[in-house]
Amino acid sequence: MPFTIFRPGAGPGGGRRPVRRQPGRPGAGAASRLAGTLALLVGLTSLAGCSLDREDAGPTDGGPGPAVSAQPSGGALPAPDVPVGTSERTLTVDGRERTYRLYRPASAELTAPVPLVVMLHGAAGTGAQAEESYGWTEQADKGGFVVAFPDGLNRAWAVGPECCGAPARDGVDDVSFITELVATIGGDLPVDPARTYVTGISNGGLLAYRLVCDTTVFAAVGAVATTLTGQCPAPKPVSVLHIHGQQDKTMPYGGGPGRRDNGGTGRNPVKIDGPPTPELAARWRSVDGCAEPKATTDGPVTRTAATCAQGRAVELITIAGAGHQWPGGKPNPPRAEKLLDLDPPSTALNATDTIWRFFAAHPKPAGG
Repeated sequence: MPFTIFRPGAGPGGGRRPVRRQPGRPGAGAASRLAGTLALLVGLTSLAGCSLDREDAGPTDGGPGPAVSAQPSGGALPAPDVPVGTSERTLTVDGRERTYRLYRPASAELTAPVPLVVMLHGAAGTGAQAEESYGWTEQADKGGFVVAFPDGLNRAWAVGPECCGAPARDGVDDVSFITELVATIGGDLPVDPARTYVTGISNGGLLAYRLVCDTTVFAAVGAVATTLTGQCPAPKPVSVLHIHGQQDKTMPYGGGPGRRDNGGTGRNPVKIDGPPTPELAARWRSVDGCAEPKATTDGPVTRTAATCAQGRAVELITIAGAGHQWPGGKPNPPRAEKLLDLDPPSTALNATDTIWRFFAAHPKPAGG
């Protein structure tokens, strides 16, 4: 039975790694061609409201993220159409040309299916900014997995009629884009469907949650400084890791309305009026059929983790003193941090390493 966990918010809807520009494979009926991307500052947020209801593994820890041994699936693997390193690629979905960056590490030998992580930037960000800011390419080098960094149109993602920005107003279907993106990459590389994951910050985290509400593509979601928006009437079980700073003013940890603009700049067009973050984690535990959670605290970091049916897990990581940011991410330029009132990345946790360890421990169960 459905339940509402929050209501819509009020108000209207350098250096980089060397990049090899590569034409992307077309998706279903899609023609592809060369495209570029731009790097920007850390993503800001634009948010709205949600309901969730149920249809139907242990906590992460620190240290280096694990390399994953690919599980062979019968038959010959396709010849890779993706070079080692970062390539810029295009895909046409619903008549719109979409761009993304795809990172293939040399450590991904492609002798068997490999994991795929889709990293979704925040509002005002880009795929290039996410690649530069959060350390996913370095993590992929260690873990032997592939990472996609898609671009939202107009630097935002549509997750419903009220959020966010031009993509929402124009009726952009970003769920279809990311779903088609995963299928296209799977045609270019031997991707393991049981180890396909999505993560995102802020507006990108909203889309990550939307994807696991509306599709069964992903084995697990890693959500940072975000929440769930819109209707989620029949979510399928999925492993969930949520990371949130207790001092987040844009998307408050304790729920209620977030600030509308970013430090008076007017760059945040929609404010959130959401539930307490622990309540959101509790809803996912209900969906996943979890045991009672256990909490542990180490300095400013509190982990509330529950093991769930079929080896899944739901974990909430709370960071005292942290704001709206990606923990362990690249520091903001000081002038931009002051001008835009950006929260500095917390040094209490490396979110990228933590999320990858969680992903690696939680593939899709057999038949699930």
